[in-house]
Amino acid sequence: MKIHDITAPIYKGMPVYKNKPEKQPDIQTKTNAHVTESRISMDVHTGTHVDAPLHMINDGETIETIAIENLVRPCKVVDVTDAEEKISKSDIENAGIEAGDFILFKTKNSFDTEFNFDFIYVAEDAANYLAEKKITGVGIDALGIERAQEGHPTHRALMSQGVIIMEGLQLKDVEAGDYFMVAAPLKIEGTDASPARVLLLEGLSY
Repeated sequence: MKIHDITAPIYKGMPVYKNKPEKQPDIQTKTNAHVTESRISMDVHTGTHVDAPLHMINDGETIETIAIENLVRPCKVVDVTDAEEKISKSDIENAGIEAGDFILFKTKNSFDTEFNFDFIYVAEDAANYLAEKKITGVGIDALGIERAQEGHPTHRALMSQGVIIMEGLQLKDVEAGDYFMVAAPLKIEGTDASPARVLLLEGLSY
């Protein structure tokens, strides 16, 4: 069995959405004799994270309500590195996506080493297609699943149908195919997202 850790490391100076200084994590470490303790202050959308419906839907469900069974399960990595600007329905309608799937999109974003303001995103027509397919969840290798779309239709199309959204994946070294995913967001009550450690297990019998 091979383990792919597709989680972005968290550190001061890491890539954050639109390079906004207020989104940088603040890590404070103190040592007293032989005891070292650290504190961290960060946005819940830092690095690799799972969104909850509350992020884009007023009175939506919060992160701890997402069933862990929907995050620890088989998934499919779909290679769309040929997509330019955005992932459209035409890029994925022949990808064999089925009801119940958890789809992770590998795009050109996986090869960025800093925040790219022109990152590849999931267009509204692709989001509607995924929602109509009744998939369980979708992840992308960008810090946002959409950009510059008024009203955030991609988020809303997916979240309104209960589709889980995961952002900030690192898929550069992962080939398209079937994997067993272990995605574990922190169990923070009442929030709109949570950072997560996400692993893909290759060669696991299940």
